[in-house]
Amino acid sequence: MTQSVIIAPSLLAADFTRLADEVRAIAAAGADWLHLDVMDGHFVPNISFGPAIIKAVRPLTALPFDVHLMIAPVDEYIAAFCDAGADHIIVHAEAGPHLHRTMGLIRSLGKKAGVALNPGTPAEHAIAVLDLADIVLVMTVNPGFGGQSFLDSQLPKIRLLRAAIAASGRAISLEVDGGIAPGTAPRVVAAGADALVAGTAVFGKPDYAAAIASLRPGHQPEESRGAG
Repeated sequence: MTQSVIIAPSLLAADFTRLADEVRAIAAAGADWLHLDVMDGHFVPNISFGPAIIKAVRPLTALPFDVHLMIAPVDEYIAAFCDAGADHIIVHAEAGPHLHRTMGLIRSLGKKAGVALNPGTPAEHAIAVLDLADIVLVMTVNPGFGGQSFLDSQLPKIRLLRAAIAASGRAISLEVDGGIAPGTAPRVVAAGADALVAGTAVFGKPDYAAAIASLRPGHQPEESRGAG
């Protein structure tokens, strides 16, 4: 049986002069989630967008909004992103002093809670909060910019987390973000990932449906127009 894998294109790679069209197009192309990267210029060396953009595009699609908060401190902004239309709120292990409390706050607001691990963050930080996690996000690049090369060093971390999630007995998505393309997607899926974030590998291609299909298990590379 072919493994089911969620594809979550990152809005950060879209054409912001045509944002409404881009959101509708990616939904029509078969995306499973829409990934929204929020950067503050402090926790990561870039600034992206905030709750206003998420609220503006929320009416355009029924796709789950997978909101990745690369901001610190994070707790005081969680309610605003929930109100803007987030379905998932993912926070970094280092984004506040009390990760377990932060995850509980997200769940208390009726949203799925996720923990993100930078390349230098040990898997144990996520394992400590698996009782509250709906999503574990492994960064396979250092966060802050799109278009970076995939870090092979993170594959053992993905395997370790897959084993920990299986042992927990809970339904937790293991998401991977960074350098995802047709050449790297099969490797992270083989390591245990079941959700893939892709920026330029989807929004950077002329055919979004073909690009999304090229990331799914069982895809034949020679048939893909989105390879690369």
